[in-house]
Amino acid sequence: MTGSDALIPSNVPGFGIHDELMELVGVGLTPYEALRASTTLPHEFLGELDGAGTIEVGKRADLVLLKANPLDDIANTRSIRGVMIGGRWLSDDDIRQGFDGLAASGD
Repeated sequence: MTGSDALIPSNVPGFGIHDELMELVGVGLTPYEALRASTTLPHEFLGELDGAGTIEVGKRADLVLLKANPLDDIANTRSIRGVMIGGRWLSDDDIRQGFDGLAASGD
C-alpha cells in the first residue's frame, strides 16, 4: 500500500503520492498494480471495501479524473482534469483558484 500521504510534517497530502507511484513503477510494479496500491488495497486493508476503493454504484464518489491514461504512463496521475470529493465536482480551474487563494492569503 502507498503511504506517502500519511500525516508526516514534511509531506503535503495529495502531492507526494505522485512521486510514490512513480517509485513503485520504477521498482517493478505495473502502473495498474501501483494504482491499486493507492486505491483498492488500503480500503480492503481497513475493511472499507464495501463503501470505497473501487468505482461502483452505491460507493463513496471520491475520485480523480485525469487528462491522460496512467496505465500508459504513471506520470499521467499529475494530469488532473478534476476531482470528485464528497459528491462535489472540482474542475482543474477550481483547484487552481483554491491554490491561488491559499498562496495569496499566506496559509
